[in-house]
Amino acid sequence: MSHSVPSFVYTTYIETSAEKLWHALTDGDFTERYWFGHRVASDWKVGSPYKFARQGTGSVEGKVLISDPPKRLAYTWDPCSADAKRERTSRVSFDLEPRGKVIKLTVTHDNLDEGGKTLRDISGWPMVIASLKSLLETGRALPADLPSCATEKTDA
Repeated sequence: MSHSVPSFVYTTYIETSAEKLWHALTDGDFTERYWFGHRVASDWKVGSPYKFARQGTGSVEGKVLISDPPKRLAYTWDPCSADAKRERTSRVSFDLEPRGKVIKLTVTHDNLDEGGKTLRDISGWPMVIASLKSLLETGRALPADLPSCATEKTDA
């Protein structure tokens, strides 16, 4: 019996072009703006390494698995932190599908260790994607210091 491996799938619709979205996913100046300071670097050829760094410190690295601009990008995901190094290498893929004036973006993060640190950390994906969407549609990324819902005051 095969053991199911956890995966994360997130779909959103962004009013932009596939080319602009591809650029946003692969350009370091751009990722730094919406990915809360994380800057990506790679030549995006299949088999090439890539690395995310924040203020010069590596955060995630891996190699490019699929690079089919501006439709599909996939890479391995190896967090640079020591405690995540013991986990299996997971995989992230981005599928870009034009739908009229918008692009349907599907982010899939799979091959995750059950109960692993990476699985816990990727709960940040929706915020990263929301920030990307905001930057492409309005020119402004989300602030990095968004309060969590627990700290927001409610008018009860």
